[in-house]
Amino acid sequence: MLALIPDSQRRTLDELVEKLDLSTGDRTSKRSAFWIMLTLSGIIAVSGVVADSTATVIGAMIVAPLSTPILGIGLGIVTARGKLILASVGYVLAGVVLVTALGVILSQLLPNPTNVLANSQVLGRTSPTLVDLLAALATGLVGAIAITRRDVGDVLPGVAIAISLVPPLGVVGVCLGSGAPSLALGAFVLFASNVIAMIITSVVVLTIGSYGREAAEQLAAETESAPPRRHRRAYVVLAVALIVVAIPMVLNSLSSLWSRQIATAADSWLQDAGTGSAEVTGVSWTGGTVTVSVLGPQQLPPVDDLQQTVDDLVPWDPEVVVVHTVGGRQAAE
Repeated sequence: MLALIPDSQRRTLDELVEKLDLSTGDRTSKRSAFWIMLTLSGIIAVSGVVADSTATVIGAMIVAPLSTPILGIGLGIVTARGKLILASVGYVLAGVVLVTALGVILSQLLPNPTNVLANSQVLGRTSPTLVDLLAALATGLVGAIAITRRDVGDVLPGVAIAISLVPPLGVVGVCLGSGAPSLALGAFVLFASNVIAMIITSVVVLTIGSYGREAAEQLAAETESAPPRRHRRAYVVLAVALIVVAIPMVLNSLSSLWSRQIATAADSWLQDAGTGSAEVTGVSWTGGTVTVSVLGPQQLPPVDDLQQTVDDLVPWDPEVVVVHTVGGRQAAE
């Protein structure tokens, strides 16, 4: 524990409560700052998504204040403060509605919103994989350590960029407003996984930092009663939520792996048939059908051969459809 949170740099429980509980201290200024910054970060994020601007999206990440109530949930769980948990959850849910609504509204102002669905900011946030969950857990761990230590607070902007809370919500709104609910669901899974990862890691770090024991000692001194029982149900909810968001991420990871394997198999299928100039330009999934796009001037080999290879790779034997685009070369006379 000393290596993780040295006593000389450890923030006290009162300091954490002051930072993470929006209902203590100067409540009016805390809440106004939260809503103003969240609204502006939402506008910046949605604008960056629509314009496909990575720099603009990063700006939204830095100023987004959503990590405050999320870490507040973790603090409430560790210190058995039900009011803090409920209040923080309320702020997170209200923030989800606000940023999503901003995305929907802005998407309605676009002349051709379906074009937005093909940009990198959207595509990069609608198919999260287990790698994203692993990154979220690591980043959440850094954020939790940073909030408990006075000497590493400067890393929080980097944590904000890595954890990516507001941009996925902007993508959710843009996708909903553009008539693509499946893409919106994928972006929401990314957001939810980041939230759950941050809560879990904050609970771990705050527990290691003995904040639960400190809260129990404070309560015992104030009321001269036994400390309350921990919110065990909260741990169960977190475990179930982690499993729920992990399922689509596992499926996306497997889909990505199988797509690469099928692309490699399709290349071999073309080469074995002597169609050297033909090439695989893409592999996509639609339900139980895998579509392989091929560009080449030659007659393609029998698709049954590729179907057999795919059946050996994928457990549920998807139907293979080959989209053949005939190409050719023409030299100037």
